Amino acid sequence: MIIVTGAGGELGRAVVEQLLERVPAQRIGVSVRDPERARGFMDRGVRVRRGDFADPASLAHAFEGAAKVLVVSTDATGEAAVRHHRTAVEAAVAAGAGHVLYTSHMGANPSSPFPPMPDHAATEVALRDCGVAFTALRNGFYATSAVMLLGAAARTGELVAPEDGPVAWTAHADLAEAAALALTGEDLDGVTPALTGSEALDIAGVAEIASRLTGRPVRRVVVSDADYRAGLVAHGLPEPTADLLVGLFAASRQGRFAPADPTLGRLLGRPTIPLADVLRPALTGAR
Repeated sequence: MIIVTGAGGELGRAVVEQLLERVPAQRIGVSVRDPERARGFMDRGVRVRRGDFADPASLAHAFEGAAKVLVVSTDATGEAAVRHHRTAVEAAVAAGAGHVLYTSHMGANPSSPFPPMPDHAATEVALRDCGVAFTALRNGFYATSAVMLLGAAARTGELVAPEDGPVAWTAHADLAEAAALALTGEDLDGVTPALTGSEALDIAGVAEIASRLTGRPVRRVVVSDADYRAGLVAHGLPEPTADLLVGLFAASRQGRFAPADPTLGRLLGRPTIPLADVLRPALTGAR
């Protein structure tokens, strides 16, 4: 069986949808913390079992019969995230999987100022040491994050953020298709090249797209890291989350999320989805 974790989330769910186009539903299993979130898959013949990275016994049951396991990274950071990822990798090997895949990141690096990146790097070490074939899918930066960073800019006319650098924004749909290909025979062993969209744009470029899509000017405004963080906290964002976002801009200034790489487009056999296509649905109501 092919097991996919995190199938209640956007990426995991999209991977399962892609798999259903390629293999019989009976060959697919999903591991989710809350099986109710995957009931729709169960109704289509997919095996749905509870699996929690914090509960190794649950993973043994969820991964039963696995030939391949895709470990979708958690939304946690720090020691807890690395521990959970290692637990999932170990459980996959213990269940007999001959290939373990993980949704890593193009910016994975132990020295990155963006907190999730050292976690990805540490998980890649666990993959290399797991004793079976592995694939670290070095995914590009999620294009949906640009929607979050835009926030109310389409209404206010200002996109306020610290100094930044180019980011190779990448659509979930493209990354899900790549993961499904890797799970069904495409040769993507080891650490992949960066799997990204076709262009790397900074925040000024995101503002330009927002202006074009809404028909209203969106001006890029640069503020200091400290002022940006203070503004986030003042609006109720928890300090660790504010620090994480400041780290994102610091890492982009260092070029950690660029350049764009052609590998994903070649793998899919088609152009990757442009950032404007991801932003358009979110911005339609802002016109």
